[in-house]
This record gives sequence, C-alpha cells and structure tokens, in this order.
Amino acid sequence: MQTNARIDELQVHDYARLLLNARGDKAVADAAHKAQLCAERGAADQAETWRRIEAAIKVMRGPHQG
Repeated sequence: MQTNARIDELQVHDYARLLLNARGDKAVADAAHKAQLCAERGAADQAETWRRIEAAIKVMRGPHQG
C-alpha cells in the first residue's frame, strides 16, 4: 500500500479486499488498529487511508457483520 500519498478509491477497495481475504474477521480490527497507530504518530493522511480501508471492508462484509 502507498504510504506517502492519498490513495484513490479503487486502490482503497483493492487493498480492503486483499486484507479481508487474508485476515477474514480480523480485517476490520486490523485496519482500525493501523488507523489508530498512524493517528498517534501524527500521520493524519495515512490514518485517514486506513479509516477508508476499514469502511470499505465493512461494506464488503455487509450490514450484519459490522
């Protein structure tokens, strides 16, 4: 995943799909944790990207799986 620039929606969804396939039920928590770590170290753009990935994973999983 790119780390220096904001990534586009297609890249967000591609990465979200890869993370979901690799981590299954843990993918949402993994993305949320990465967002938190980035925010704590002041990497706001990266934190926002991880939040977008987290949201995309939630959409892929459907409304009943959080």
